[in-house]
Amino acid sequence: MKTPNRLYRSLYGEAQDKESNNRRITDLYSRYRSIFRSECTSLFSAAGRTELGGNHTDHNNGKVLAGAINLDTLAAVALRNDSTVCIDSEGYGEFTVDLSDLSIREDERNTSASIIRGIAASFALRGLRTGGFNAALTSTVMPGSGLSSSASIEVLIAEIFNSLFNDDLLDPIQLAIIGKEAENRYFGKPCGLLDQMACAYGGIIGMDFSSEIPDITPIDIRFEDHGLNLVIVNTRGSHADLTDEYASIPREMKEVAAFFGKSVLREVEHDRFMASIRELRKRLGNDRAILRAMHFFDENLRVEGMIDALKQRDMEMYLALVADSGSSSFRFLQNVYPSSSPTFQSLSLALALSEEILSGEGACRVHGGGFAGTIQAYVPIDMLPEYIRGMEAVFGEGSSTVLSIRKKRVIRLI
Repeated sequence: MKTPNRLYRSLYGEAQDKESNNRRITDLYSRYRSIFRSECTSLFSAAGRTELGGNHTDHNNGKVLAGAINLDTLAAVALRNDSTVCIDSEGYGEFTVDLSDLSIREDERNTSASIIRGIAASFALRGLRTGGFNAALTSTVMPGSGLSSSASIEVLIAEIFNSLFNDDLLDPIQLAIIGKEAENRYFGKPCGLLDQMACAYGGIIGMDFSSEIPDITPIDIRFEDHGLNLVIVNTRGSHADLTDEYASIPREMKEVAAFFGKSVLREVEHDRFMASIRELRKRLGNDRAILRAMHFFDENLRVEGMIDALKQRDMEMYLALVADSGSSSFRFLQNVYPSSSPTFQSLSLALALSEEILSGEGACRVHGGGFAGTIQAYVPIDMLPEYIRGMEAVFGEGSSTVLSIRKKRVIRLI
């Protein structure tokens, strides 16, 4: 099988390396043949994602700006004649799931098998078909990089069921919701919908989570056309033992909402919140929760401003809002370093170095969940070599990745 060349640009950007992409796909086909002793019949692709604005707002029904990226998960697939899904994920080995049992299994919590079973269960609950298949997976979405490797796989598996068994009945929003359901109910992680939506939909999108089905605002823009490269710097900090740090953010925001008799901050009026800060301090005894709520309200407004700036091609305003978002995450949301280990500040260091190198040009901010992992920088194209040299001198070779926005949704390529 050959991948149509016309798809490469929409998947991997203007600077895509056709030869490298062909080699990657050829290697995947060869690995499929060696594992399953047969030929694959289909090729699927799902992007990773980058959060552009709306840091930690989705779990309280806020607003987010995000984009699908040119790093993806590929799956070479062929149908089976039974109800078994057999997946070999490069670097992680092989596992199987028998879809004749779609019940939640406690022994599968926090495993890839739980995601497969959970996605199949969501299809079944909707009266949709599922069935067995073999798949070999490979991914350029680096785990632990804040680019949502897990969500990429979730929407990929959902699209395989959607395409092979249901004639592409479901749209990207429905596929994203199914991925989130599997992660919440079967895997056991109380995530929001941001990651799955951005991976499934394609392009840059504004998302408003005030209702069960998010309101989507697509934005067609290339940062390269405005002299900027979007760069992710992986500081290679460990996410181990940070579960409580991540969980504290939605928990504390919802504690503030509960003071007003609401379940999430989106349901609270900003003016009423501001007028109640004195009483909140007495009741909660937690100034950080109040600061995090302030971040939520202001970040929602910033996302609106970022969307308007991109629509108007006003990059000066957009970059100013990017910087404001990063500052708010640092000061109010407080997810740039873990409070449990205040001497571990790789993200703080990466931001400081970025500001030193960029010298007032571009912008930078914490990326994704925070505490460890990655920062995001908008780097003028003529400064890119200097920026990468400076960051990799500290965080190691390969720590900086230049991203492009991918226009294509999660898709069956062949």
